[in-house]
Amino acid sequence: MLSQFTGALMRAFMVMVIIATPSVLLPGVTADGKQMVALVALFVGVLTFVEYNATYPGLIEFRDAPPYNRIRFLMLLSIVFFLSIMARSDEMPSTLARLFEALGILIGQALDFPYSPVRLLTLTLAEHSTPAHVLAVRSAAGAAYLISLVALAIFAMLLRIYDWPSTNGAFNVWINLPTFDPSAGGDIVARLERDARFNLALGFLLPFLIPAIVKLGGMGLGALDLRHAPTLVWVIAIWAFLPASLFMRGIAMTRIAGMIRNKREWGTELATPGYFPA
Repeated sequence: MLSQFTGALMRAFMVMVIIATPSVLLPGVTADGKQMVALVALFVGVLTFVEYNATYPGLIEFRDAPPYNRIRFLMLLSIVFFLSIMARSDEMPSTLARLFEALGILIGQALDFPYSPVRLLTLTLAEHSTPAHVLAVRSAAGAAYLISLVALAIFAMLLRIYDWPSTNGAFNVWINLPTFDPSAGGDIVARLERDARFNLALGFLLPFLIPAIVKLGGMGLGALDLRHAPTLVWVIAIWAFLPASLFMRGIAMTRIAGMIRNKREWGTELATPGYFPA
């Protein structure tokens, strides 16, 4: 019980840190803005603490199936930290800020090819955007998208190396997928695979769909005033994090469906007359 309480408290604190990171690292954030960020961080922290300290599940998926949420957290933290340091290079230059800015420019140029998510995102900017503003958005988008791809590769590699979720003992679908109702009807494996395909497809298409929807909506990202550094950090971070998170969910649900199918086949073989395990 004490271990669960301590773990929930630590997770809540880390979530509050990630929300407060841009307002702490970036210059020009007003006192009212910092108070608003602190309020949001406190609310999300309390929600996280309640979710992880509760006996029964609520909203957070894969609560007891690491490293799913750990990889997602580290991915978002890496994106927010990298973009925050890179965005402060103009007003508060430092060796680290200049290094991150140079890396962002290189990554943005490498990923800025026709029909790429980075190119589509920069095309949604207002026509009167300055070249420096376009460069900043392109660099931030390229860095965030690359970090999300690296996180996805690490996640897939860890699942294969550690044979997730089998290494976590008995996998409780109700605890780790509280929004998924196994008794809703139909075969659970087929439903898991269908949801997995939907998440994979949406995760792949979302980086392309978001700029297209914004552009077709006629608002343009210039209406969001991405010249304000905290807004730039969070808009780009969400744009990169959400598709990767959906892709990770699809991969995880595919693994769970495969685990259930294998256990069914093993149970069928054991129930076969005359069958003896080797």
